[in-house]
Amino acid sequence: MPKVYIINTNKSNNPNAENDMVSNMKCAAYYSPWKHYIDTIEANDIVYLYSSGVGIIARGVATGIVEIDDYNGDENEEHYMHLNRFEKLNTPLTADKVTDILTEATIDKKEYKIQWNQTMILIAYSLGLKVWQEITKKHI
Repeated sequence: MPKVYIINTNKSNNPNAENDMVSNMKCAAYYSPWKHYIDTIEANDIVYLYSSGVGIIARGVATGIVEIDDYNGDENEEHYMHLNRFEKLNTPLTADKVTDILTEATIDKKEYKIQWNQTMILIAYSLGLKVWQEITKKHI
């Protein structure tokens, strides 16, 4: 079954990384151990790009093909994957709104907690689809 990931765009460490991901319709991570997280993404997984302090800014569907490149002059330190059906959101979906959507989608309606300061966050596929639907209705 496909999975859903929220990938941090790394703008705190490198302001150019976020623009590179959006411009090149990809998700990426840099240096060990984070770069290896990209290697776990499979074809047809849903990927949301998250900008710290802003929210989800783009979405796409993983190709499943990991590519490796040099980063800031360091050999093979960027692992990335292009995203099909890539769309940049017209308005970001804030972290609070994502939490509200995920909480509402759970059976018990208890607050769905996300630790936003991670490179990559895995969420349940059924819940991730609710985020996709919200973006389709109000942010594209």
